[in-house]
Amino acid sequence: MEETSLLWLLFLNLLLSSTTNQASLSVSPSSSQMFRGQHVSLSCEEDDSSARWTLRRNTVKDKDETRACGVDWGKTVGSSCKISYILPWDSGAYWCESREGATSNSINITVSDKPVILQSPVLPVKEGEDLTLTCIAKNSSNLPAGFYKDGSFIRTEPAGHMTIHHVSRSDEGLYKCHISSVGESPPCWVSVTGKPKTTSPPSSSLPTPYTTTALPPDTISDRLHLLLRLVVHLVVFCPYCISTFIMVSLYRDRTTGNDLPISVVMTPPTQAVEGLEDNYDVITAVTTVHHI
Repeated sequence: MEETSLLWLLFLNLLLSSTTNQASLSVSPSSSQMFRGQHVSLSCEEDDSSARWTLRRNTVKDKDETRACGVDWGKTVGSSCKISYILPWDSGAYWCESREGATSNSINITVSDKPVILQSPVLPVKEGEDLTLTCIAKNSSNLPAGFYKDGSFIRTEPAGHMTIHHVSRSDEGLYKCHISSVGESPPCWVSVTGKPKTTSPPSSSLPTPYTTTALPPDTISDRLHLLLRLVVHLVVFCPYCISTFIMVSLYRDRTTGNDLPISVVMTPPTQAVEGLEDNYDVITAVTTVHHI
């Protein structure tokens, strides 16, 4: 008994040690576009520090390879990675990864040499939330800017901030901004995700479905199927019954008709011969008188 309990404890410890908590990646400043030379800090926000999440990336410089923070880029400080001077070839995807191979959300960062960038959320925006886009010039701020979506002009904002209230899936797309006499920002893709579905428990005052007035779909289909089978059987069986009844009736009529002539018409052979002789005598007498 003690050995069984010990085995169960070992199994539970192994199971718990193999599971890892999820982590989310955050970036400061919170923008998907940055100027060359900015100081950037990326952090793995986790519930359990023992999971030992590591920041990794795949950039233009790394090509198809993934590199951890501290290997040719960044400096690890606890669960964070700091880049003191970000460069255009640092543009790419960044994420957190645990020892067991679990990964966090991924963030795409674009480092631009242009004089204008568009600050937008690094994570997808949920439906119903507000979306704020900020057009920033490198050496000045709060300048009037025009905003575009998928190449089409939206409007001009005098302070360079555009807010879209209660976004929907139709607001998802490729955005950019333009500041007159300064320049245009690189395009930036803004994602919109659906709201999480919430289900409310059924009220006790409401009748349970399919208890009184309605039948479950399966029951209705079964009954229709049985009714259809009954109709098919009737269509096939009724002609057989009718034809059998007609044949029996004809047979009985035929049998009755053959019995009646036999009982009424049949006469003894002697009577038939005598009748023929009497008729012959009558015919002979008439013929004789006619000749006289």
